[in-house]
Amino acid sequence: MLSYRHSYHAGNFADVLKHIVQVAIIEYLKKKDKPFTVHDTHAGAGSYAIASDHMQKTGEYRDGIARLLDSRTGVGVIDQYVTLVKKLNPVGKLTEYPGSPLISASLLREQDRLQCSELHSTDFELLQRRFADDKRVRVEKLDAWQGIKAMLPPQYRRGLVLIDPSYEMEADYIGLLPALQMAMERFSTATYAIWYPVLDRNRTESFIRRFVKAEIPNLLRVECCPRPDASGRGMTGSGMLIVNPPYTLAQHMAQAMPVLKDALCEPNGHTLVKELTGEA
Repeated sequence: MLSYRHSYHAGNFADVLKHIVQVAIIEYLKKKDKPFTVHDTHAGAGSYAIASDHMQKTGEYRDGIARLLDSRTGVGVIDQYVTLVKKLNPVGKLTEYPGSPLISASLLREQDRLQCSELHSTDFELLQRRFADDKRVRVEKLDAWQGIKAMLPPQYRRGLVLIDPSYEMEADYIGLLPALQMAMERFSTATYAIWYPVLDRNRTESFIRRFVKAEIPNLLRVECCPRPDASGRGMTGSGMLIVNPPYTLAQHMAQAMPVLKDALCEPNGHTLVKELTGEA
């Protein structure tokens, strides 16, 4: 687990989907003056330099954020995300890609709070250093599930919990549902946004069915798969499973998906926006 570094994958097509959903939920929360909390379970380093060896080695950002950066789509949730990335790159070209903690911090108001857990020593230190002077942000060196126990419920009982394991270990698949149930007992009023990879379609569908069978209420599934299933080229897509989504989110993502399909997907790629009730 501690060998995983998100810096190899920052800004890829999976980050694009995850961060568009994140921005859309936070912007919805900001419609009320009442403060809220964002809790980030796998926070990472906060931001990632495009010129770094890690990002250049994989080049995954070229098939993700780089394809959207120079476009204005007219779709609010996409354009808000692209505008935010551009604001963090004022030199006029992509030099840094923001991780989820920096995206959250960039959107929060003075009264809102961000709390992050990260176990990797290097990423934790980078994250701690970045937010050292920001009193709105709490950073703890904790495993994701330990962080849920230690940091939930938060002071402000509106908010977003962003959960995005690497899924490099089977424990990530197995442990996520009980961790979600524990978090919901502590922070029932939050929206939960869970990222998942599409590596094997049968495994993905089995993973989703666990949440439906557990009767987790108000589930929205959003998926973007640039390559066809079982293309034999690693991760073919990714998705977000959202619990208690804002009522506007399904419509906004339905508007966004045709644009993402055109920008990110191969001809046989596909997207999905589906509210889950009785079955996945």
